[in-house]
Amino acid sequence: MIEWSRQGQIQQAQWRSESGAPAPRRIATADDTLAADTAYRMACEGTGLLWQGDFQNARMLLQALMRRADAKSGKSTKAGKPAKPSKAATKAAEKAAAATPAEAFHLHRQAQAQRARVLASVLIPLEGDYGIDLRRAPDWRQACAEAWGPATGERSVATLRELLGLVGAHEWRKKGVEVPALGAPPLNRIHPHYGVFSPVRGEYVGLVADTPLPSNALAFDIGVGTGVLSAVLIRRGVQRVVGTDQDPRALICARENLQQLGVLPKVELVQADLFPPGRAPLVVCNPPWVPARASSPIEHAVYDEGSRMLKGFLAGLSDHLEPGGEGWLILSDLAEHLGLRPREQLMGWIADAGLTVRGRHDVKPHHAKATEAGDALHAARAAEVTSLWRLAAS
Repeated sequence: MIEWSRQGQIQQAQWRSESGAPAPRRIATADDTLAADTAYRMACEGTGLLWQGDFQNARMLLQALMRRADAKSGKSTKAGKPAKPSKAATKAAEKAAAATPAEAFHLHRQAQAQRARVLASVLIPLEGDYGIDLRRAPDWRQACAEAWGPATGERSVATLRELLGLVGAHEWRKKGVEVPALGAPPLNRIHPHYGVFSPVRGEYVGLVADTPLPSNALAFDIGVGTGVLSAVLIRRGVQRVVGTDQDPRALICARENLQQLGVLPKVELVQADLFPPGRAPLVVCNPPWVPARASSPIEHAVYDEGSRMLKGFLAGLSDHLEPGGEGWLILSDLAEHLGLRPREQLMGWIADAGLTVRGRHDVKPHHAKATEAGDALHAARAAEVTSLWRLAAS
């Protein structure tokens, strides 16, 4: 619970944070009279700004904080013009230029975290039904319920940035993501839920769609997520798929997607960390690609601290493969270009697990950041290759 004073009376509400971030150390009420420069200074000091004014003005304040944070880092503005860097930004740029790829990655993550803390300073009070009792406030109750579950009647407070994120996820869920590997419209869209990674990196889906199948009898889909790879395998003629995930939110998302695509009768969904019981002639896994600590649940689809999932998949694969079967490991080499996991280490883990490499299929990514020269990790992203490793028991 967090507390603040309003008109001389103490108010209380539940603190909500999907990332698990603690509530601000200090909370001050704020309204339309608050100047952006003052708000930015307070945000940098760790003060949460509990909004009591016009809702649309809160959105404008968040944009103003974003401009100031970007100017501090020297990042380009939305108009495409480079922001005038501060002295601190110039010093940080010099430090990044002299850093190793791994050091540059960690500096980039630190800068992202600092920016996120500043932008998380604008707080919005929510009523017990997730309604927002502010002037010109939108009705976001459905989006909140999709992300957090049914309203409990308890007042709460969340950051405006998180609310915008869950509303964006609500729109993605309605619209869906077109996946060409699933065939022709309309049965080729995946609808990601809040907190479940969207299959926007289509190259890895294409690898699963194009690699020759070792068998069409049964496949395990480890870390099923939205269900996209299970659906692709069924569409390719695999008779049965068992998909696992340890996140209940992902299993619900996968079930809905597979139902809409008409393939759910051939897919069994199991809550498990990595493998289901038994063996299969094909075991597919697309683990997080970067060995770093996730700062929110959605980042667990990108960051795998200590390569836990990758090493767990490799170590357990032989025990879950039928004789002659294949394990398909879908993995980007971005971590190698960032100096976070050398290729020799990956090959060592494969050998230590009693596995051999039957083949590898590679594809260059085609997402926007692969060609964005201004990106802090541009050199690594430009060299990145996504691979499907065909592994077999020795």
